[in-house]
Amino acid sequence: MSPAAAKTPRSAGQTRAIEPWAALLDDARGGEQLVGEAFEHARAARFAPPPEDLQPRLLEALQTAGIAQLYEHQLEALEAAWQGAVITTTGTASGKSLCFNLPTLDVLLRDAKARALYLYPTKALAQDQARALDAFGLGDRVRPAIYDGDTPREARAQIRRRSNLILTNPDMLHVGILPNHGAWGDLFANLAVVVIDEAHVYRGVFGSHIANVIRRLRRVAAAYGTEPRILLASATIANPLELAERLTGVEEFTLIERDASPSAGRRIAIWNPPVIDAALGVRRSALSEAAELLARLVSDGARTICFVRSRMGVELLTRLVALELERLGAGQLADAVAPYRAGYTPAQRREIERRLTTGELAAVVSTDALELGIDVGTLDAALVVSFPGTIASLRQMWGRAGRQRRGLALYVASEDALDQFFARHPDDFLERPVESAILDHESEEIHLAHLLCAAHEGPLTAADAEFFGPRTLAYLERLEGLGELRNKEGSYVLRRRERYPAGEVSLRSASPDSYAILDVSTGELIGATEAARAFSTLHEGAIYLHLGRSYQVLDLDIEARRAHVEPFDGDWYTQPKRETDTLIERLLDRREALGVTLSFGRVLVTETVLAYQRRRLGDHREIDLVALDLPPTRFATQALWFELDASLLDGFPREVLLGSLHATEHAQIAVLPLLAMCDRWDIGGLSTNAHPQTGGPTIFIHDGHPGGVGITRLAFAHFEELVADAHRLISECGCADGCPSCVQSPKCGNLNEPLSKSGAAELLGRLQATSPASSPGTELARRFATRPAR
Repeated sequence: MSPAAAKTPRSAGQTRAIEPWAALLDDARGGEQLVGEAFEHARAARFAPPPEDLQPRLLEALQTAGIAQLYEHQLEALEAAWQGAVITTTGTASGKSLCFNLPTLDVLLRDAKARALYLYPTKALAQDQARALDAFGLGDRVRPAIYDGDTPREARAQIRRRSNLILTNPDMLHVGILPNHGAWGDLFANLAVVVIDEAHVYRGVFGSHIANVIRRLRRVAAAYGTEPRILLASATIANPLELAERLTGVEEFTLIERDASPSAGRRIAIWNPPVIDAALGVRRSALSEAAELLARLVSDGARTICFVRSRMGVELLTRLVALELERLGAGQLADAVAPYRAGYTPAQRREIERRLTTGELAAVVSTDALELGIDVGTLDAALVVSFPGTIASLRQMWGRAGRQRRGLALYVASEDALDQFFARHPDDFLERPVESAILDHESEEIHLAHLLCAAHEGPLTAADAEFFGPRTLAYLERLEGLGELRNKEGSYVLRRRERYPAGEVSLRSASPDSYAILDVSTGELIGATEAARAFSTLHEGAIYLHLGRSYQVLDLDIEARRAHVEPFDGDWYTQPKRETDTLIERLLDRREALGVTLSFGRVLVTETVLAYQRRRLGDHREIDLVALDLPPTRFATQALWFELDASLLDGFPREVLLGSLHATEHAQIAVLPLLAMCDRWDIGGLSTNAHPQTGGPTIFIHDGHPGGVGITRLAFAHFEELVADAHRLISECGCADGCPSCVQSPKCGNLNEPLSKSGAAELLGRLQATSPASSPGTELARRFATRPAR
């Protein structure tokens, strides 16, 4: 953005423009940065009166709160909840909370013994919902209480006795409530409703764990004689009913997706920082570009929320905005721009939320902590810096602005491959449907771990297949064979009764075999990572990212399974050099597609980390290569692989074949998140010109977590689309020989060598040129092909 284009900030007495961001877009049209624009039209609300048979006290509370009418979808959700399980997927700020609060409060007011349980992925959301519930003024009959890690121990017994609506999170349910269900007997014996808000968050490894936790919850409730009604709310996703059923194990959900809430309309703009080195494909920093844009919006009077992916990015961007405001002659506004991220105290976060809601802040720079349903008041603009990982998340973030009057949704692309793919195809980007949320509660290591947790909560039998699935008995027998369980006349119990399995299971790791991460500067245990990934991410000298902060690994104690780290603010990052082998263990499905033999199954991945490379942050240039001496690691997971026969490679230059396969693998991994709600770090791969089992050139793409969670299973079903997107990504990038925006990967175990961008474009082009009359897929492909991604 040209500095000359910036306008003088308005004084406090000046009249506010109807669209305070309009001048910014007007000045940018015709330039190279503004690569796409669109407009979402305003939508009028559709109302319906509250049903007369709603509990009278609740009707009175609605009137007192000034709610004379409901949106039509709120009424539909209420009536559906009276009949059974419901998932609501209407847009941001559409009043989804009322969709589950009304039926829940109705039950609690009608039955003094009834209890309800609300699950939230963050503490901030639980706090926000607690305030909303208190606003109904039903304190004598509805007694909500938050029960999480911050709840004082002296208050916990009273909450268990007195509260009839518990707000908690999956971690506390997993490790604190279910294993101690005896202390929660009154809750489970009267549990009428379970609410799971922001259900789209529960995907991948985390979602696979939560799916098991919910099944354990239903099993414990059944033991106390209850079958609670389950109500879900979610952002818009491609497969809401499938997600609801996979997450809970309950069939026949009613879907509420027709949004009747009003919308003031929204202008959308796609912004791409300028190229500063054409040969290397290097663009200006997205943070620097965003700082200018945010400062301009603030100085023009637009109240703005800006989303950045990392904590470090939040703090850096806030400082850059202050400097830019000073340059614009609006330095007095710097104090009205605040950062918001995890790591602040609850009191600090509440104060920022208050200032934002009341209008004291001109802008807030946040991680995705403010993406979810916290009330942030009326905002004019939402600025998203780099693709947040999914279209669903992007729309959630954009939806934070322009609720009551027309707003601006602005996306600033980074140099990442997906960002540049979208910047080159803004229309395709804006029209692309949201992704599918993928999880697999029977992912082997995750499922076995939760069966042990369930055995602690009560003896398991073959009848528990009702909750855990048809493989339950086989898994119980396997755990008996491993010495974990003991069979007592058909009931399986823990072999060691003093064991506490829930304490051994992290909900964010696919494997219970993990390495602890200790920050030596504070003595704090900041997290853990799976043993299968520890050598790649926690080797000595590694720069490790945790919740957006950078740490340098001082040493890795393999015997104690612990890494010691310290905060890091240097200007380089590290990339491990790995040797990878993939062994096909079991073929689960196969079909012919685009002239190749496409397979899906289980593989054993063996990795040996040989060294690590240090690279500069600014231009990705190599600093040095440091050798390591680490043992190999192995893990079993799910994978797709495809074999290229001689006819497809006829005339293909042999000297670039391996580099072409390698670049093709990278490109497909880069665009796979377009199909599934995942990150490229959740996916691994291997390309070889002579695999010993297939006998020829083969590309593998595998789930990056032990056991797998279904990511590559979806890719198998949508392989043709994966190839098409990868081809577009490579062939349309303007770099000469490959760059981070197309075929270079920040996680490549071979340090991006060899790579042939032109060879990959040729290979993918040949795949697309084959007859489209490939088989429609076998039963597995049809079962997991949810909704086309276009």
